[in-house]
Amino acid sequence: MTHDPAKANAELADATPQEILHWAQSASSGNMMISTNFRPYEAVLLHLATQIQPDIPVLWVDHGYNTPHTYRCAEETIAKLNLNVHLYIPRRTAAHRDSLYGGIPTIEDEAAHNAFTEEVKLEPFRRGLATLKPKVWLTALRRVQNPHRETMNIVARTGDGILKVCPILDWTDEDMQAYTEKHSLPNEFNYYDPTKVLEKRECGLHLDSAKL
Repeated sequence: MTHDPAKANAELADATPQEILHWAQSASSGNMMISTNFRPYEAVLLHLATQIQPDIPVLWVDHGYNTPHTYRCAEETIAKLNLNVHLYIPRRTAAHRDSLYGGIPTIEDEAAHNAFTEEVKLEPFRRGLATLKPKVWLTALRRVQNPHRETMNIVARTGDGILKVCPILDWTDEDMQAYTEKHSLPNEFNYYDPTKVLEKRECGLHLDSAKL
């Protein structure tokens, strides 16, 4: 199989997530990782990926503002799937930052919010990539999540040459719910991402991935 994204997308247009994951594993030569934030339905791709590669590195950037529900769901998922988690956090705690700046900036203050996103999400993620050095990055992006993702491809290449693969890009919420129930996966909906704020807003990580 080719590793050219355009040709790969043509080959994988009608492929199942499992077929896409097998393609990704082959393309990675065993150097594949998956990112997660333990938002709703994140256990689906984590479960699918660990069926292909049980010890796949899982890059989790914990920005420090998750709800107690999200932390409990994360720990339950990690235990149930025996995940090989690589945890990356900002260089200062949420309490430290909040004491200096008065909490999370609003999206109306674009410069401040961009600086916040860089500190709590983008910089730790780049640090994780620099350590793990994957050839393939699996992500649980889906078209139904927001307008930016509607036009994404299954396979893309980031600015530093990593193949970014979205195995469940075309799955609906109904598909995700059915898979979650079939495999008794942990899930919770009390999730908040301070770098997105609004559900349909892009957080910045996937807008910036071409420059990573």
